[in-house]
Amino acid sequence: MFNVQRIIKGCNWRWLGAMLLIFIFVGCQKNHNRKIVIATAANMESTMVALTNAYTLKSGVECEIIVGSSGKLTAQIMEGAPYDIFVAANMKYPQAIYDGGKAKNAPKVYAKGKLVLWSMMENITVSIDALSDPALEHIALANPKTAPYGVAAQEVLIHYGLNEILAPKLVFGESVGQTDQFIISKAAQIGFTALSTVLSPELKGKGSWIIIDPSLYSNINQGVVLVNRKEETNQDAQGYYNFLFSVEAKGILKEFGYLVDE
Repeated sequence: MFNVQRIIKGCNWRWLGAMLLIFIFVGCQKNHNRKIVIATAANMESTMVALTNAYTLKSGVECEIIVGSSGKLTAQIMEGAPYDIFVAANMKYPQAIYDGGKAKNAPKVYAKGKLVLWSMMENITVSIDALSDPALEHIALANPKTAPYGVAAQEVLIHYGLNEILAPKLVFGESVGQTDQFIISKAAQIGFTALSTVLSPELKGKGSWIIIDPSLYSNINQGVVLVNRKEETNQDAQGYYNFLFSVEAKGILKEFGYLVDE
């Protein structure tokens, strides 16, 4: 058997120290090179930053976030975009990825979203009634054709009989993110967005908003799938997928206003 003490005594300590630094450096480099690419719906942008920061801290795996509307991201994945995970704003689009043979697993709900009506204008009392104010020129919502939160907003307008009446005033963002920019810049005096937007660190406490009664629109069941991708990212992508359903991740999701299964 090797005599460990004899080996250590026979070593040059400077050489041993240098070798230790090399091992640490190589280990860090290897860890640094581990990265996954996450395609995420715009309503999840701030939340995803918080989630990926937490995951990277505990795993050492870096996460690149690609933000867009769920519909647009779906089209990109079907065309072969190099994403490892798709975190969507509903179940329709990840189901399409799965049905198209581009996902490793069937979609699963990780959270449920909530719709709000939001304004940055100081002279507006935010309410559904305010939408009928003749002084309002532009009302923002995400495009119902590509964004689930846009579908929800349209359902609310239809419920109140306002969809056709307000049609000339409606401005559509490609995603919740672009819709938010219309509201923040005051290009639209008021608009529909995700609760996670107004609870994000960047926008919390800015403007005024109300939560829309969830019974007025279809459940925003937000789904996630693992995308078929190169083998070397499989383990890390699976690790993030599992993390998304952890107690820690659910706590972060709740902080941003999402409903999660306990």
